[in-house]
Amino acid sequence: MTRGRAALITVGAALAGVPITAAVCALLGKSVAESIELAGVAALAAGVVGACGALVLLGLRGASVGTQVAAVTLSAVLAVGVGALAAAYAMFISAADLSSLAVIVVAAGWVGVVCAVALGRQVARASRLLGVRARRIGEEGSPDVPPPERPPTRELAQLAEELDATAARLEESRRRERALDAARRELVAWVSHDLRTPLAGIRAITEALEDGIASDPQTVTRYLGTLRRESDRLAALVDDLFELSRIHAGAVELSLEAASLADLVSDAIAAADPVAAAKGVRLGGRLRDAPPALPLSTPEFARVLRNLLDNAIRETPPDGAVCVEAGIEDGRAFVAVADSCGGIPDDDLPRVFDTAFRGRRARTPAAEGGGGLGLAIAHGIVAAHHGDLTVTNTGPGCRFTVHLPLPS
Repeated sequence: MTRGRAALITVGAALAGVPITAAVCALLGKSVAESIELAGVAALAAGVVGACGALVLLGLRGASVGTQVAAVTLSAVLAVGVGALAAAYAMFISAADLSSLAVIVVAAGWVGVVCAVALGRQVARASRLLGVRARRIGEEGSPDVPPPERPPTRELAQLAEELDATAARLEESRRRERALDAARRELVAWVSHDLRTPLAGIRAITEALEDGIASDPQTVTRYLGTLRRESDRLAALVDDLFELSRIHAGAVELSLEAASLADLVSDAIAAADPVAAAKGVRLGGRLRDAPPALPLSTPEFARVLRNLLDNAIRETPPDGAVCVEAGIEDGRAFVAVADSCGGIPDDDLPRVFDTAFRGRRARTPAAEGGGGLGLAIAHGIVAAHHGDLTVTNTGPGCRFTVHLPLPS
């Protein structure tokens, strides 16, 4: 509130006392002249006390809220008492009556002083409780500690609730930041590990070729093939990292178009079938209640299916089976990839889609053929399509299910 507005409110409140005083005088049957005289004397005396109280309050600008509230209340009590005594003196009542009135005013005023002190202490206590809550905002882990008691007034209690909510949101942000930082460190560790192996192989092969150790055509051809495969692995890892950075930055740009989910699944199965056959894994598909054309970004969603199938085939042992099912379920389109990996430990299930997470049964990068980023990328792309990707243990392995909203 500006000073000009505060001054207008003060003047308005003072002028409102004129009609109120006139109404009281009319009810009591007082004459206009007598009423004006008494009101003027009382108002003048009370005004002097009020002005002194304002000066005192000005000097207490650096004091606590409780002290200032007590000063304001005490000034009001003194203003009423002094005004009453001045009006009584102006009426020329007897000395005995005046002394009796003085005793009454002092007794009542003392009660007012006690009330002012009690009110000031209550407000000061409420402000201290708010201070405790405000300090909790800057203290890490403080929302786990029960908050102090509720302030005694409604406005301060609402402010306390806002401070508690702010502290909880800030702590949740800290926790997410710590989780992201841990994920970044884990990602750097995994990527460093995955880069080191192919780079070491590439370096060893190039040194062998430079030194002439491998000179016969058959060995050179084999070394060049190994270089090509390791280079492809590095390129795929860099591509995964780039895609993951776009997902984390919220910069995934989807070019949506009506696409047949059945066709996308069929193409993904056809592309993955040679890999599954080479490992001895049976790969099959089934369509249930063919969904209508869905608004999809086909390159990105094809990558989701490719990542899920690569993961399932990689984790399924020889003579195992991978089954892909698509259709409509619970009012949404779905694609499910079920494998025979033996299941995922319950402790690992919540972290399956974390960046670079491979679980307790992780093998060497050469055996896995990936950087542990495929599922995280698939999860991010599905989320960008306003769908969800979940995993559950079922039968001889686990089942990854993509749910997508149907077109309206």
